[in-house]
Amino acid sequence: MKMYFNQYSRSFLAGLLLLTAASCKKEYADPSGPSYDQAISSPNALADLTVGLQNWYTANRTSIIYTSIATGSLLTNETYVVNAGNADEGQLNAGGASLQNTNAVVTGMWAVSNKIIFDADRVLNNATAVIPDVNYRAGVVAYASLFKAMAIGNMSMFWTNVPDSTGSNVPFITSQEGYRKAVRVINGALNVLAQDTISATFRSNIPPGVNILSTLYALKARYALFAGDYDTALNTANKVTGTSTFNYNTVVTNPIFTLVTTTNNIYQVVDSAMGLPVGLQPDLADKRVPFYVGIGTNPKFRVKGFFTALTQSIPVFLPGEIMLIKAECYARKNEVSNGLTELNKVVTKQPAADAFGVGAGLPEEAATTQSELLTLIYKHRRIELFMSGMELEDQRRFSRPVAERKRSWLPFPFVERNDNTNIPQDPAF
Repeated sequence: MKMYFNQYSRSFLAGLLLLTAASCKKEYADPSGPSYDQAISSPNALADLTVGLQNWYTANRTSIIYTSIATGSLLTNETYVVNAGNADEGQLNAGGASLQNTNAVVTGMWAVSNKIIFDADRVLNNATAVIPDVNYRAGVVAYASLFKAMAIGNMSMFWTNVPDSTGSNVPFITSQEGYRKAVRVINGALNVLAQDTISATFRSNIPPGVNILSTLYALKARYALFAGDYDTALNTANKVTGTSTFNYNTVVTNPIFTLVTTTNNIYQVVDSAMGLPVGLQPDLADKRVPFYVGIGTNPKFRVKGFFTALTQSIPVFLPGEIMLIKAECYARKNEVSNGLTELNKVVTKQPAADAFGVGAGLPEEAATTQSELLTLIYKHRRIELFMSGMELEDQRRFSRPVAERKRSWLPFPFVERNDNTNIPQDPAF
């Protein structure tokens, strides 16, 4: 990848410790990096800051990729902790009251999400004044908006409330309002791209893999669905084309493979049931199971899927997710026949027909009522999007029994609670 991407991997863990120490005030100065003024003083500097957002989101144990996948999979019985010495993952594995406000995985997700929002705001607030080239600026604004929206959306998946801004003693909004805010951020980027195309110069300076326009549409469809805006989600899902990936190299490596798969020392897949209860577990012939779950000897079940190689890319969204968004939108609108048609595109899809090799290859499902269809959509979301970080949101949205998860929401980190009088009470479960 380009130098822009790699330069942000320096002293990552040390930087996060500095970050979390001050996260309650939403101040994110990095002593090892440029000053605030330097970071926004020129088009190149602002672009560097923008591209750095991807590294915060995707790299190392403190990335949102790692923390959201670990949290979602452990709390919904997809994975279990192999080594009890990993105390923070162990708290997630135990769930309930065992999950503390000081948990490093939870605190890291909160801090890095806020860091991304803070830096994205610096970019978005200064882009017009600093970048005269409208096409280069369009790329910067769209890219920064993409990661800001994902950070807001990710927090909304795990906390009952999220900060409404950055600064001291910030107010909070509900998670549903957070999803709607993420959609507004994306709409701002789409409005820019409707007027100005992204320059080739900007595209050459960002890591390959991310299809900016398709990702904006996919994320808008995702968060509109989560917010209950089914017409917007359906309309936007129909605009998604192509694929989009977070790419890795030998310097910035796939964090799940590096930390989990190859070490077998943090967590592993529970079994081929993929965290689903009896009645919803995968069909024995479902080809997605051997894609996501490896079979070995010690342990018998192992993490597979998009986490099998040092430099393996991780999709930002899957084609199957877009199909399932359409299916759910139709189902929520009580258009059962249309919803079933979209669902069966996922159910019958062969691995060879999918851009990433994710395919069930099963006979069509049958459903005659909205309730039956929604249950099937939930089942296939959990299988198609295994270890995606969206498990808790899905369980809550489909009103699954609380017995199927170890917590519904995360507690708020002490680094926020200790300095923000507006922070809500922790959820009971």
